[in-house]
Amino acid sequence: MTTLASRRGLLRGSVAVAGGAMFSPLLAAEAGKADLIIHNAKIHTLDPRMPAAAAMAIAGDRIVALGSAASLEGLVGPSTKRRDAGRATIVPGFIDCHNHARGEVLLYEVLVGNPFEVEFVTIASIIDKLKAKAAMLPPGTWVEGFFHDDTKVKDGRPLNRFDLDKVSTQHPVIVRHRGGHTYFYNSKALEMAGIKADTPNPFGGTFDRDANGLTGRVTDRASAAFAKVGTRPVFTPAQIAERSRAGMAHISKQFVRYGLTGVHHQGGDMAAIQAIRASDELLHRVSFETSGAMLDAMIANGLRTGFGDEMVRLGATSEHTVDGSFSERTMAISTPYAGTNPPYYGNITESQEVLDAWVEKVHRAGVQVNCHANGDVPIDMVLNAFERAQKLHPVADARPKITHCTLVNPGILKRMKALGVVPAPFTSYAYYNSDKFGFYGEAMMANCMAFRSFLDNGIRACAGSDFSPGPFAPLMGVQGMVTRKGWNGETWGLNQRVSVTEALVINSLNGAYASKEEDIKGSLTAGKLADYVMLAEDPLTVDPEKIKDIRIIETVTGGRTVYAA
Repeated sequence: MTTLASRRGLLRGSVAVAGGAMFSPLLAAEAGKADLIIHNAKIHTLDPRMPAAAAMAIAGDRIVALGSAASLEGLVGPSTKRRDAGRATIVPGFIDCHNHARGEVLLYEVLVGNPFEVEFVTIASIIDKLKAKAAMLPPGTWVEGFFHDDTKVKDGRPLNRFDLDKVSTQHPVIVRHRGGHTYFYNSKALEMAGIKADTPNPFGGTFDRDANGLTGRVTDRASAAFAKVGTRPVFTPAQIAERSRAGMAHISKQFVRYGLTGVHHQGGDMAAIQAIRASDELLHRVSFETSGAMLDAMIANGLRTGFGDEMVRLGATSEHTVDGSFSERTMAISTPYAGTNPPYYGNITESQEVLDAWVEKVHRAGVQVNCHANGDVPIDMVLNAFERAQKLHPVADARPKITHCTLVNPGILKRMKALGVVPAPFTSYAYYNSDKFGFYGEAMMANCMAFRSFLDNGIRACAGSDFSPGPFAPLMGVQGMVTRKGWNGETWGLNQRVSVTEALVINSLNGAYASKEEDIKGSLTAGKLADYVMLAEDPLTVDPEKIKDIRIIETVTGGRTVYAA
């Protein structure tokens, strides 16, 4: 804070011209000298006024000038450090606009799948890991597994309750799909919850069955039946706080390791974020998206989107869920899923009336609305709610956000453009989840994760990994957006490909736009925050199918190196 205040005059001048002409080296030299000049670099600024540069000058936490090394000589002072980048590529720091940043799961829970990469496991390995956990717990206590991916199983078949019965017949067992909308239970858990073969499906969910009765797979809102049965580990308030703090510090390190300098957190523990900031362990910028009691408290106390500072600020709401999952095949679509009898259209999880009331409440309070909608049916519902709220209480430049916004059509695109909606589609899915696209078919995939359609219709899509459901590696996302080719060599929806530059913009500048911060970050522009990533290869010239493998040399947040290879 002292450093920022000491440069208030310099920064005020920088910000004032950031939206106009490029900040000149001469003006910067008159205001002060640079702390650091990086030269001999390939800099992709993503600022159309100066798309490329070979050198960049930084003072404190801000960029003060870009250009050639010679043009920045006037900024060199006695204490200025010079760094030869060795022709490495520099791009703006990546921004993930949808991330369930629960680091304590990574630290403390049983992971039955790989959170970060494509990796196939066996059902036997899942059983073995959970058996080891069950041996540590008294009967009746939940045994939980995380990061399961049903299409990353070597056995080539779904996990079922009989598999999980091998873990224990004395403990309730749950394996959570990484997508967050389907769950796999053993017979003990079903018994404790009172779920039988003839138990009717509740609104917004299913208890799946086959010829042998209940399979153990449960979708969306049907999982509520298990919330009040069995026992779970109990921690003291101090233990909870420490676990949360340690988890947040851990995941912040993972974010910057992959080049993320900004993340839109889906809820979580604000106290933990503040704690690691105080201990200098917060390495990325946080747009905190919340719901429930904290959102109600924001509204009651007049706190609006944007409250905070450049490191931690209140963002949109967390995703208000209107339907199921794309990766788990429960999203609500207007045509039935292939091969279902009776026809299955996915799960709508909220009525239009309830959705309308919630959107209006949030919108009137000055909080940016954010809804989870995958299928074309719930996207239309969300647009209906936005349109209604705007008519009742017009707000200029509201930028309502639709998280995922997976399946679109021309009518949806037209309405989104008119409302100024910011979609946050899946980014790493095109590579990581290509093994699920066959469930939908090419005709539908041509309109899913529709980045090309969004850009062509003037809609500023941003990037949402949806971690835990998807890996959060931005370069994996860029590769998939550019090639639409998955890990298995399959290509789907080639018509939705974007250029590498467009993919970088979506993953940085449009991410800043989504949280109304494009004036201070998202591109390498004089006056903006010095958030950038140094790459060993240039994503614009490397083989597009190797973008995800580019080595990250360094991640910098506000002029501070927060990761170095």
